[in-house]
Amino acid sequence: MCIAEYYMIFSCPQNFSIRFPVNKRKRHPLILPVYLPTLILSFGRGMLIPTLPLYAKTFDISYGLVGLVLAAEGIGQLIGDIPGGILLRKIGRKGVMVLGVACVALSVMALFWAHHIYEVLLYRLLAGFGGALWNISRHAYMADATAVYQRGRALSIFGGINRIGTFAGPAVGGAVAAGFGLAIPFLLYGGLAACVIATTLLFFEQAEPPEPRTLASAPINPLHHYADVFKVHFRNLSTAGAGQLFAQMIRAGRHVVVPLYAADVVGLDVQDVGWILSISAFIDMSMFYPAGLIMDRFGRKYAMVPCFFIQAVGMACIPLSATFTGLLLATSLLGFGNGIGSGTMMTLGADLAPKESMGEFLGIWRLIGDTGQMGGPLVVGGVADLLGLSAATLAIAGFGLMAAATFAFLVPETLTRKPPDPA
Repeated sequence: MCIAEYYMIFSCPQNFSIRFPVNKRKRHPLILPVYLPTLILSFGRGMLIPTLPLYAKTFDISYGLVGLVLAAEGIGQLIGDIPGGILLRKIGRKGVMVLGVACVALSVMALFWAHHIYEVLLYRLLAGFGGALWNISRHAYMADATAVYQRGRALSIFGGINRIGTFAGPAVGGAVAAGFGLAIPFLLYGGLAACVIATTLLFFEQAEPPEPRTLASAPINPLHHYADVFKVHFRNLSTAGAGQLFAQMIRAGRHVVVPLYAADVVGLDVQDVGWILSISAFIDMSMFYPAGLIMDRFGRKYAMVPCFFIQAVGMACIPLSATFTGLLLATSLLGFGNGIGSGTMMTLGADLAPKESMGEFLGIWRLIGDTGQMGGPLVVGGVADLLGLSAATLAIAGFGLMAAATFAFLVPETLTRKPPDPA
């Protein structure tokens, strides 16, 4: 069934509505096939934020290798982005979602039995590959289901749901790790991912074909089509893509810096680290609806530029922190900055994506962003080994400033269409 054929209205405050696809027999709102699985998986990922860096350190490795462990998921996402775009056209969004979540579930549970750091790296690569399939299928689905003038709020709500899970996850993960061991959160996350497979099979309405399939639009060699998409949209992918690269580097880098700085410099235990991250995530998630309003009423830049500038300032404050309270204040500023950018990168990608090649464009878009997610931990690990954690923190802050400058001066405003006049 074509995704544009049937719709239902999901009402939000201030006369905001989003159109969601429904089936004639099963009228499930988007919250069941997409939002609920997103909440569950983001909670599972949140549990690993305070525990995975400390778990990696139990293998008696350097900061550089810790950064590589955390970057391995991003490397896996890089590997999966291009195949994800191809699979989206071949087997549809539902199949790609189920395959992606299955990879995540198996790889995370396998960490519980890992005996060597190379096993950990392999499992994180597989988790990243699965995450790429999961991310690109959701992104394409929501890009189709939302109008441009509503998209900022729709995707900021989606980002807010991600943040709700990330808010609760670190505190729970820290408490579980403190009480039962650093590896137990992996089992819990794997079980949650298995539940997501069930919800996707039950509630996700397949949209076949995911994109128009004609002789003209289905090239024999999909890699040639990717090359054509990149060539046609090179300007947007090079400017907006560069901004997203820097943006994802500071977003990923903070998840490495904060746990390591809290444990190794400030001297906090894993439960305290979990509380700091959860409080920051609470502030982060509380900003998702204002972020959507800003994007749809004033423009995407009004959310993106302050988002990454404020994060850069917050990151630069971390080396000045020597206590639990000081670190909490710095991470709270990080949370506020990230919160007002809720959904901005997905919204910008959806705005720029051409309808006829959405899967391929979003595959390239996510490839760029995932490069940043991979690069952030690597920069932290490499610079920390050479110059210390404080220097690594300042380096990540610099990427935040570069992201803000790129979006301010090089990327055009993509909010071009206004809602129709009710009269």
